[in-house]
Amino acid sequence: MSSATPGTDPPQRPRAAPLTWRVARLVTRRAETPTAQTLVLSVPGWPGHRPGQHLDLRLTAADGYQAARSYSLAAPADRDRIEVTVQRVPDGEVSPYLVETYAPGDPVEVRGPVGGWFVWDPGCPEPVLLVAGGSGLVPLMAMLRARSAAGSRAPFRLIYSVRSPAEALYAGELADRARTEPGVAVSTVYTRQVPPGWAGPPHRVGRADLAEFGWPPQAEPRCYVCGPTGFVESVADLLVGLGHPAGRVRTERFGPTG
Repeated sequence: MSSATPGTDPPQRPRAAPLTWRVARLVTRRAETPTAQTLVLSVPGWPGHRPGQHLDLRLTAADGYQAARSYSLAAPADRDRIEVTVQRVPDGEVSPYLVETYAPGDPVEVRGPVGGWFVWDPGCPEPVLLVAGGSGLVPLMAMLRARSAAGSRAPFRLIYSVRSPAEALYAGELADRARTEPGVAVSTVYTRQVPPGWAGPPHRVGRADLAEFGWPPQAEPRCYVCGPTGFVESVADLLVGLGHPAGRVRTERFGPTG
């Protein structure tokens, strides 16, 4: 809390610089699933960002019509290069173009970074619990990648809820990180279809999953939950019910926009 001498105005925090639109161009793309692509963008003058932040992306049609959407940043910045992972939404205005048509060298406009609450600081040593639903994995993946880039030893546990193996983002990379990076554990919950030989039926993330694969409250982890609104609300309530303080459970949710 800030303080001030009685009868004087309280000290003012400096205002953040206003966000401006910048022209970004596609450098390359990677297929993550049959319907999701990671786009590597070159953004001259990009100011950098923190793990967990997002940006606004805007398309302008030849007739001047504009459509903008928010996308989570999927990795730490590499100088002026950033990454976003886009899931194609049927009948969407923006995602079908980005996944199917957007070509290397083509421009889009971006504005950011946006957000300061749902972020992780690589200097924090506390345990971290990440709980992702579907494409809600993207900002949490940025945290995992930032951990590695910073040489952090903070222990991370990820619980990833996804409908089927074919729809799992970053599957190979997550398996590699869990196998080779000390302190990283990854658990997957399938809600519709499980892989061959998988122990147990499909189900939604429940109290037992969070208790088994997450951290106990006494470990005082920082908890980050991202996904569709219903998923986020359910998981956050379960974590608080297990004894995690509500102030240590940070959430970000998204809707079905394209």
